[in-house]
Amino acid sequence: MIQFCAQCGSDMTYQIPEGDTVTRAVCGSCGYIAYENPKIITGVLPVYQDQVLLCKRAIEPKKNWLTLPSGFMECNETLESGALREAYEEVGIVPNLKFLFCTYSVSRVSQVYCLFLGELDAPEFKAGPETLSAAFYSISKIPWDQLAFSSVRFALRQYVDQHARGESYCVSGSE
Repeated sequence: MIQFCAQCGSDMTYQIPEGDTVTRAVCGSCGYIAYENPKIITGVLPVYQDQVLLCKRAIEPKKNWLTLPSGFMECNETLESGALREAYEEVGIVPNLKFLFCTYSVSRVSQVYCLFLGELDAPEFKAGPETLSAAFYSISKIPWDQLAFSSVRFALRQYVDQHARGESYCVSGSE
């Protein structure tokens, strides 16, 4: 919860501003309204031939669990540039982004995931500081019970299903 005004430092109260429909943090002194919006996570579902690259997390939450290279977008970057930055930071890869493969909303934590399908030219990677290790998994050997987040499970299930049908398109889901 926002306690102090970013404009004047006064105490904030929570109320529905005139003309709005959502409770917001409002400054009683200067009238500033602090809008809180969802966080965007961008990343890559990296594939090499019929294998998917998964990262073992070196940080919480879900340390030691498997995930896709992804993270919070930074200001002044596009979804694509953020996805490429995260892929390079986490596993040292520069995939060829094909298209936005998956969006996934987790409303309880106000997050929206945007994952691109990224093809790799070679099965090479280098674990970054947020990654303990990484490995390629064939579609039939994905360790479903070791995946860190529902967004990762959703994206991988969609990829496996589409791959089996010889299709490839954008999907959307939510928790």
